[in-house]
Amino acid sequence: MNFSLSRFLLLGCVVVTTSCEIDTTPYNGLSESAILQGAQGLRAATDGNYTFLKESDYTRNLFIMNEYPGDNLTLSGTTTDALFLTYTYRHTSDQANALQIYRKAYQVIVGANKVIAAVQEGTSKEMDQILGENIFLRAMVHFELVRLFGRPYAQSPETNLGVIIKTDAKADDNAARATVKEVYAFVVGELQKAAKLMTVTRTSSYATAAAANALLSRVYLYMNDNASAIQYADLVIAENRFSLATPTQVPDFYTVENEQNKEVILAIKHTLKDDRAWSSLGSMLYTSPGGVGWGEVYASQDYQDLVNKNANDKRRTFLVRKLTAQGAQEKRNGIDKVYVTKFSNQGGIATLSSPILLRLSEVYLNRAEAYAKTGATDKAIADVNLIRQRAGLTGTELYSASDLKGLPTVLDVVLQERRLELAFEGHRAYDLYRNGRSLVRNYPGYHNTTTGQQTVPATDKQVVHLIPEAEIILNSNLKQNPL
Repeated sequence: MNFSLSRFLLLGCVVVTTSCEIDTTPYNGLSESAILQGAQGLRAATDGNYTFLKESDYTRNLFIMNEYPGDNLTLSGTTTDALFLTYTYRHTSDQANALQIYRKAYQVIVGANKVIAAVQEGTSKEMDQILGENIFLRAMVHFELVRLFGRPYAQSPETNLGVIIKTDAKADDNAARATVKEVYAFVVGELQKAAKLMTVTRTSSYATAAAANALLSRVYLYMNDNASAIQYADLVIAENRFSLATPTQVPDFYTVENEQNKEVILAIKHTLKDDRAWSSLGSMLYTSPGGVGWGEVYASQDYQDLVNKNANDKRRTFLVRKLTAQGAQEKRNGIDKVYVTKFSNQGGIATLSSPILLRLSEVYLNRAEAYAKTGATDKAIADVNLIRQRAGLTGTELYSASDLKGLPTVLDVVLQERRLELAFEGHRAYDLYRNGRSLVRNYPGYHNTTTGQQTVPATDKQVVHLIPEAEIILNSNLKQNPL
């Protein structure tokens, strides 16, 4: 792998000084080695690593590449944006979003590695916290990369290739891809270590022990290690630091700053100065009444039908129909304009949001799925019902062992609730493929302009993105995914 280290500038951390309340004046003009000394400099460098996550090459691509392969959204036309290739499963080796996130992800990793190398464990509680946060960032980004470029864990993880495990700051190491199993093992070990090191209470804009445990519950679920998924979900829930939103809070859930939201465990904090307007993540999903935003990707008819089954479901408020002045449904290329607002209207700004990476609802649903797979069906149903009650559903709208609402198994109940609750947040396609299920799109959209139908088996080679050809040219040891 070849890295242009000129792109990794720790002095760039000064851009986060306002939100992080760090006095960076002493660092102006200092060398990188000088910054990587002492708690204040290392904290500034760590905040710089969080800033890399915030950049569009990472955040926008991460959520698009995780969510658009699912069945919750429908694209209403063609576009030269690489998101079209992600959405239609027509991945190419020169795909722009794949190259952007690949390079930005390793920039985050190299940044974390520099801080990790500079910190002596056990020096102080503050230094251990800094060390733990960077180990967490390194683990989380490796996990995102292996999800994008490595096949589901259930499919021969011992032989299928994942991504390069990067633990140093060398510019050019020509490393080979580790297997999927090796990457997952690395991520688990890193998260476990990070959780032990992080003992300082921080807001949901930063890594914490709870964030590490929450992510471990997801990683173990992907590995089908259900006992461990339950164990780490329990740790987060038992901490009692986080609480599920109430039904009255749900409609405004994504408009509240993450640090004021008691359900959010970790988010990529954006403030007004970070608003990217038409280039924002939410811009593709929503056009404001004032006309801001492209609004060309809509909630799929399939998802609409599902969430609209219960009129009391507060999650319906995240879908907004665009109507004409006469009250008729507006369409684009024959597709109903039904906007998605999960990435809009933070602080009243149409294109501003702080994308959520981990929240308590997911932790409960991780545990519910693990319960379902280990035969603890009553516990699985209880966790699902907590999420449904959060959404304002009661009485006969809840599940029981004798009433699964027509679904064949409790696992189907859980997976459907995951779809309802975590829609548009980048989970759906992974939930299907890791469970060996096909993606079925039988609704209008530009995934198939002839019939509006598309089926993608979990074993399809296009389930994963291709390694960027630009990186393979630089590293002869970097093997491509099957074309």
